[in-house]
Amino acid sequence: MNAKTLLPRKTIGCLTAWIAFLINVSTESLHSNPPNIIFILTDDLGFNQIGAYGDTPIKTPNIDRLANEGVRFTHAYAGNTVCSPSRVSLFTGRDGRLMNNNSNTVKLSAYDHTIVHVLKYGGYDTALFGKYSIGPEMGVTDPLAMGFDTWYGMYTILEGHRQYPHFLWRDGRKIRIEENEGGKQGAYAQELFTNEAIDYIKQERRNPFFVFLSYSSPHAELAAPQKYVDMYEGKFEEIPYIGMSTGKEVEKYGAYYPAPVANPNATLAAMVTALDDYVGQIVRVLEDKGIAENTIIFFSSDNGPHDEGGASPDYFKASAPYKGMKRDLYDGGIHVPMIVHWPAGISQPRVDETPWSFADVFPTFADLAGVDINIIPRLKVNGVSIIQRLRDNPEEMPGRILYWEFGKQAGDPNSGIIGEVFQAARRGNWKAVRYGLEAPVELYDIIADPQESEELSNSHPEIHQEFFELFEEHK
Repeated sequence: MNAKTLLPRKTIGCLTAWIAFLINVSTESLHSNPPNIIFILTDDLGFNQIGAYGDTPIKTPNIDRLANEGVRFTHAYAGNTVCSPSRVSLFTGRDGRLMNNNSNTVKLSAYDHTIVHVLKYGGYDTALFGKYSIGPEMGVTDPLAMGFDTWYGMYTILEGHRQYPHFLWRDGRKIRIEENEGGKQGAYAQELFTNEAIDYIKQERRNPFFVFLSYSSPHAELAAPQKYVDMYEGKFEEIPYIGMSTGKEVEKYGAYYPAPVANPNATLAAMVTALDDYVGQIVRVLEDKGIAENTIIFFSSDNGPHDEGGASPDYFKASAPYKGMKRDLYDGGIHVPMIVHWPAGISQPRVDETPWSFADVFPTFADLAGVDINIIPRLKVNGVSIIQRLRDNPEEMPGRILYWEFGKQAGDPNSGIIGEVFQAARRGNWKAVRYGLEAPVELYDIIADPQESEELSNSHPEIHQEFFELFEEHK
């Protein structure tokens, strides 16, 4: 018998993490009091869909409080414009230049080191609650194999399309959600994830913890508990979404979201306010337990807002002031809210205009945990730690180029034409995009022109050539 037949997979994962920790990490590099870390990731939430970032009519007082007490980053970017490559970038510390697949089919591989592994090296307890969708092989790339001690939620990408699921997963075991069987809607997925996270945070433990709270909302389908919908009933103009109610697919995403929605704008607003309520519950349990001071909370979105299932990003100006939405590499598709709240490290609230992206989370978490990633064998990371921006006296970061690439694939009605590849990059104020490998490179001043409406390649040919060469090198 081999070791895998003698020990549970979860035990093997923990032993592997601790062996790596003992071998690869110097105890002198560890902080004496590392913070608990909570990363709250929403799904398809637009830059202007929470109050702290603009003029939205959607109520988000709890998230706004985190922004008002911490750092509100105004130039943070997702890893991509769709779910899977954005999340893989977050987990691995790689942008589109190091990703081997920039389409929505990308998944983690068995050889990937993740942010979760790194936190295990630093002695953290780790837990996932919510959507995963980037590890297709149980026992190889599922959450336990990728470093989490425990997980509860949605495993595949399509499971994330249901707000009232019939089943969820706990540590690799599928469990029935009986409250939602037979057409019932008794258990809202986002509330279930929140309750599990709260139960986990309440537990007594000797180690710091990392909680990845990965909501599958406000991604379609559009649905929320009635008490939140009632808050917005009659407040907006509505165009009912009919889904598959006629028996045939007449809506753009009818096959994905067949149920009709009479009031899609009110429902979408309700989904965001529900998330805000759940964030408030998380903060209150941290305060009640007396650990809020040294718990760092990140709040963000995996990409720009969607137009699925009746949602109208134009109605809410969800990407404002930026152009585009999900599946665009104009800023509306990748420019996301990013709030960091950490009373022990950030006592002076501020707005921070530093450009950074999901690839930077990996080295930042390593710094928070006191782990030197330079001594992890075969690690490929091109993100940069922003730890110096998470202080009251932040240091300036050197200038650099941020890069994104989105590959559309055949067989996915959401993602268009086979072989179509978009590229984007940003250096300082300059932003370039190319919608197709043979398409012209467009150049914009993203600070002066957030709508990317005034193309500047003719007036700045040297800068245009720099981006053209970058795109050619990495296409």
